[in-house]
Amino acid sequence: MQQHNSTAGEKILVLGAGQLGAAVLDTLVPAARAMMSSVAVIVSPGSWDNQGKLRSAVHQKYADAGAEFIALDIAASTTQTLSAQMKAFDTVINCMGFVAGAGTQIRITRAVLEAGVKRYFPWQFGVNYDVVGKGSGQPVWDEQYDVRTLLRAQNATEWVIISTGMFTSFLFEPAFDVVNLAKKTINALGGWETQITVTSPADIGRLTSAIYFHQPRIANEVVFVAGETTSYGKLAETVERVTQQSFSRAVFTLPALQNALHLNPDDPMLRYRAAFARGEGVWWPLNETWNVRNNFPTQDIESWLRALI
Repeated sequence: MQQHNSTAGEKILVLGAGQLGAAVLDTLVPAARAMMSSVAVIVSPGSWDNQGKLRSAVHQKYADAGAEFIALDIAASTTQTLSAQMKAFDTVINCMGFVAGAGTQIRITRAVLEAGVKRYFPWQFGVNYDVVGKGSGQPVWDEQYDVRTLLRAQNATEWVIISTGMFTSFLFEPAFDVVNLAKKTINALGGWETQITVTSPADIGRLTSAIYFHQPRIANEVVFVAGETTSYGKLAETVERVTQQSFSRAVFTLPALQNALHLNPDDPMLRYRAAFARGEGVWWPLNETWNVRNNFPTQDIESWLRALI
């Protein structure tokens, strides 16, 4: 006898369809259809033109595949407004990111709990906030710790936290200034031995769907995934080997970053550099991850970079 999948026939709500939301929808929409489940996506009201058509071809692709799009400005909405939208859904997968501004993640989480949603995947696609704790120098990380506290203080809504480390793409973000391919510079955060775990957004999307559908159902758990765990020294070697070019190297030490942060406390990239330079809670061994234990292939930095080049 076939075991009943506990996600069959569910109503799933995805918040946001940006880089991560789109990656989640790529696998979630077809898989949900096969399970007779439905997927709805909340995007900003500006996502439609004056004729009522979705502006983004990517959004339209998911709409054509059966996803329903709902217009709502999440950042401007009250807990009550959000909660009213969520009441009809079994699972909420939050792909909103930090762009929505300070306090939004706590507000979304409160709305989910108020709505009595059965299962919630918060926007925790990042570092291990349990280890990082509060006071990392990155205020949005403090809020992430508070989200966990809120979820653990209740037992009506199941939660699943997916810890991914840094998005692989973020390592190569010029503004972040770790690897700058155009300028051929590599800056280590903390030191060359400092470690970092990264996962590509496409893999995070596939893994989120796989973890959502997995039987036995995963609940009230922090699930660790990774594309690769490396040191900044090894990262530099990988970049030079793949590009076949030499890069100039420098170290942003934690004291230097903290001094810079003291002078520019509102610089978000500086906050990130300082938080990652601590090297705590920002990496975990690859062989202990959910993807390795479940033989789920992921992309390492080298293959991500080769695809980019």
